[in-house]
Amino acid sequence: MTIDVSPFRVREGHQVHLKRWPTKVRPFYKSKEHYQELLAEHVDKLKQQQNLLYADDRYALLMILQAMDAAGKDGVIKHVMSGVNPQGCQVFSFKHPSAEELDHDFMWRAVRALPERGRIGIFNRSYYEEVLIVRVHPELLRAERIPDRHSPQRDVWKQRYRSIVDFEHHLDRNGTRIVKIFLHVSKREQRQRFLARLDDPEKNWKFSAADLVERGYWRDYMKAYEKCLEETSTGRASWYVVPADDKRNARLIVSAILVELMRGLDLRYPVVDAAKQKELRAIRRRLLSE
Repeated sequence: MTIDVSPFRVREGHQVHLKRWPTKVRPFYKSKEHYQELLAEHVDKLKQQQNLLYADDRYALLMILQAMDAAGKDGVIKHVMSGVNPQGCQVFSFKHPSAEELDHDFMWRAVRALPERGRIGIFNRSYYEEVLIVRVHPELLRAERIPDRHSPQRDVWKQRYRSIVDFEHHLDRNGTRIVKIFLHVSKREQRQRFLARLDDPEKNWKFSAADLVERGYWRDYMKAYEKCLEETSTGRASWYVVPADDKRNARLIVSAILVELMRGLDLRYPVVDAAKQKELRAIRRRLLSE
């Protein structure tokens, strides 16, 4: 089954009103068994493409995951990347910046974690936190000690959007393909997931009182996400707003997005020239003669 992912893509230059973007759509699967079958199919395709990505050694793939708490980022990574060779995939989760990271520009810690050619990198949250949580909580910006001439009054957000777009264009020109996923969960569904964590002793560790505090800023976050998606979704590094109220459906959509992107890279195994083939035949004869 082929999933058309184009309805979830944010077109460059388009305004975004998240209330018009669904948090739930008609399932692409008919049952739990059908979902598992479709996901396995996508995972197998990703595995094949990853092998090609590594052998081709011209591109790297960076997937950025952003979402409100309990939207399912960890589940996407766990299930969608389940068949990918761990040696070819690296995951980084960005928490509150350390003292060392605060002494650098806001992109510094992300640059250090970029995937090399032939590999898939996954950012569980990312430098986009600098135009999301930092925008919602401006006191965090003050802690970064940016010189006065680059203060919020000088439209620091517009400057940061530009820095991000320029950075992503630079990566694209140098072979790193970027796909950005916003898992769009409803406030009502987040409430249900929070309650599930509280009611299940084995999931209590996932909940923090800070999660409830951030929930109180829901409208502010939605406004910050809308502006971020508008300003930073480009033709070469698009945002996808993935409905996340149905976790299974979200995983199928994300996996389809990745498969489509990797297939578009025209990956191929290196061609072995005549001299190399001759060398390999000689090696084979030597092994057979032992």
